[in-house]
Amino acid sequence: MHLTTLTKQIKIIQHGDIATPTGYQAGGLHCGIRKKKLDLGWLFSTVPAYAAGVYTLNSFQAAPLKVTKDSLSVDGKLQTLIVNSGIANACTGKQGERDAYEMRQLIADRFNVKPHHAAVASTGLIGEPLPMAVIRKGVNAIDPMVQTSDQFETAILTTDTKEKGLAIELEIDKKKIKIGGAAKGSGMIKPNMATMLSFITTDAVVAPRALDNALKELTNQSFNMITVDGDTSTNDMVLLMANGLAGNKRLDENHPEWSIFLEALSFVFQTLAKEIARDGEGATKLIEVQVDGTATNEGAEKIAKAIIGSNLVKTAIHGADANWGRIITAIGYSGVILDPEHVTVKLGNIPVVNQGVPVQFDEAEAKQYLEQDEVLILVSLGNGPGHTVGWGCDLSYEYVRINASYRT
Repeated sequence: MHLTTLTKQIKIIQHGDIATPTGYQAGGLHCGIRKKKLDLGWLFSTVPAYAAGVYTLNSFQAAPLKVTKDSLSVDGKLQTLIVNSGIANACTGKQGERDAYEMRQLIADRFNVKPHHAAVASTGLIGEPLPMAVIRKGVNAIDPMVQTSDQFETAILTTDTKEKGLAIELEIDKKKIKIGGAAKGSGMIKPNMATMLSFITTDAVVAPRALDNALKELTNQSFNMITVDGDTSTNDMVLLMANGLAGNKRLDENHPEWSIFLEALSFVFQTLAKEIARDGEGATKLIEVQVDGTATNEGAEKIAKAIIGSNLVKTAIHGADANWGRIITAIGYSGVILDPEHVTVKLGNIPVVNQGVPVQFDEAEAKQYLEQDEVLILVSLGNGPGHTVGWGCDLSYEYVRINASYRT
């Protein structure tokens, strides 16, 4: 399932956020990890929620991921979450694990929940120890009666230029169900997740196994289909929580309206993923790549990832240069077996390659198209059933400036 538009059955909630679904609260504050910016976010459900998580494939997994996995292993439920920005608590050894467990205990105590119903996430500089004194002070400053959910989105950012969040509403079993989400991510983004955190909440009643399956399926179609710079971080995490307060009949693959719920959930996942790609460090353009005609979806995914991950493609798009040869090159080294004589490439509505042969096109028209904020690359390899969509961004001079001085 790949969505580009929102169906009539699903409504976007204006000014909605991660705490919009029934029973959720969220907030953010400045505790002192960073000089001035908000750096500590929290999320709370009034009842334990079934939860599922997916994590980075980087071998150096940060301590917070280990703690969150440990929490979910007990009964598959979460009730609260704490997130800090500025320091990743990665590659910090046993002390890092102790600090992450202490963060879990602190937030659990603050909201009077079981420690294994608390999750921990961190993002920021790798290799630095957490300043636990200021984190303790920050957690103690959280007022459970005061909700500042918009500040949660701000508190989890690092080099991001804007907040990323939304909420939607749909009807299941004649009950109103809401889904909310928040994410951060700007650099060190590559398929298989990257320096990316995403948290999705719903008040729907969902069977635990169905929730876990949906998370994995939709992550592969969204967060695992974006790239900014080809690096995969140590702290990637996507958490999905369902607290059941909407009161619908339990959703799973056998529910007659499961497909509607899955479509709504997919819209939230893909919207957040695209916002991460759009906000890539130094990015000026969102690149969307649609691939079809492959023998399998997996083949389409390999080709899309090769194109959006190519620095040569990304720099050409930044310069509004219709250098389609770079796209063809990426397709060719993707590892997918194909017949070059069946390959067609378009830049938006402008054909540049047809059946493996160059097409004469207006360079000025192509340049004008590539100067837009959003660029679509369409690739077809024939008549196979495979299809996918991937997202990335251009590679600019500003990206180099940001990452040349990240620590300073």
